[in-house]
Amino acid sequence: MDSTELSSFTPYVEKSGEEYMNDAQIAHFRAILDNWKSELMEEVDRTVSHMKDDAANFPDPNDRATQEEEFTLELRTRDRERKLIKKINQSIDDIDSGDYGFCESCGTEIGIRRLEARPTANLCIDCKTLAEIREKNRV
Repeated sequence: MDSTELSSFTPYVEKSGEEYMNDAQIAHFRAILDNWKSELMEEVDRTVSHMKDDAANFPDPNDRATQEEEFTLELRTRDRERKLIKKINQSIDDIDSGDYGFCESCGTEIGIRRLEARPTANLCIDCKTLAEIREKNRV
């Protein structure tokens, strides 16, 4: 998550003996994911408006090139955010199916703090570390 999400983020306070991924925890993470998705969708809308409003046919080739480069960077950022929205949607689907918070690979708990740091995490830290080692050795 970036700094805008972190500013409105309140960490979950675990209670002694509470069950992992109980209703309160699920509600906490659903709110985080829904808010994050809303903020990203607002950025998409702003980009569309910005590109419509600021698109101009500059007579100077340098000005035109600068504008095209700005638009390219903005579109690249939106593409990354589109992929992130897809991961957010998958996490919301996992909440709905009862799979959220559990490692896709080994089935163990991912952990509250890891999920708060990366709400779309689908691997526990051990499986993620192994996946990164495998990826590094393939290159």
